[in-house]
Amino acid sequence: MTHSKTFRTRVLGAAAVALLGAFAASPANAADDPLAKLKEQGFVRIGIANEPPYTAVKPDGTVSGAAPDVARAVMGKLGVGDVVGSISEYGAMIPGLQARRFDVITAGLFMKPERCRAVAYSQPILCDAEAFALKKGNPLQLTSYQDIAKNPKAKIGAPGGGTEEKLALDAGVPRDRVIVVPDPQSGLKMLQDGRIDVYSLPVLSIHDLVTKANDPNVEVVAPVKGAPVYCDGAAFRKQDVALRDAFDKVLAEMKASGEFAKIVEPYGFSAEAAKQTNREQLCGGPN
Repeated sequence: MTHSKTFRTRVLGAAAVALLGAFAASPANAADDPLAKLKEQGFVRIGIANEPPYTAVKPDGTVSGAAPDVARAVMGKLGVGDVVGSISEYGAMIPGLQARRFDVITAGLFMKPERCRAVAYSQPILCDAEAFALKKGNPLQLTSYQDIAKNPKAKIGAPGGGTEEKLALDAGVPRDRVIVVPDPQSGLKMLQDGRIDVYSLPVLSIHDLVTKANDPNVEVVAPVKGAPVYCDGAAFRKQDVALRDAFDKVLAEMKASGEFAKIVEPYGFSAEAAKQTNREQLCGGPN
């Protein structure tokens, strides 16, 4: 009798240890495999800027725009059911990604070597040039960032931490004449009110903003003289390279099949431009 009870206790103890071991192993495995974790939670949280046509948030909270639509399609093929947007200023996106406030940035965050050192980019998705919105007639004759630097009266509005802010500063525009603007609507209002003389965003974003405003007193200069053409990519944490590589594999298949073009071209982006460059060229080396 005693022998039987002892044996039973040992069997239950071994089973309990095995069960506890399984529970202990599960979270570790999920942590080691970010794709498995995303599949389990059923959605991926994406960092966006609410800057059409790159990204947009509808009144009901639905996320759209070229970058989220590509991410939704790729992630769907990887078994992740949906995307949830988290709006952020450009300058806060990489810190937000690193702090795990979202899983990936899909916001028109153009690839530059310094950003490539901080995040793991996918292959190119959206390519664009730079544009200016100005008062009708372009009274200060601003067609380049250098023109703004040379005119001591000219003030430019740009997204904080964005490409346009850096281009202006690199061209020699003093810091006190580069005004950080929180969102496109605020930038347009500041231009209309005369608080800035030019508002700068990528070509497609400026055209979308000005077209919707339907203000005859605002015009567009595009592309900005001397400004480079940029491409973005989905940006992942450096430790999530395996997830990035899985994303890249599906993205390449979509580019080859024509599905990618069907998503981005209705927004005005060139699928061919994204196919003819690569991450290594834009980052200045492996990423």
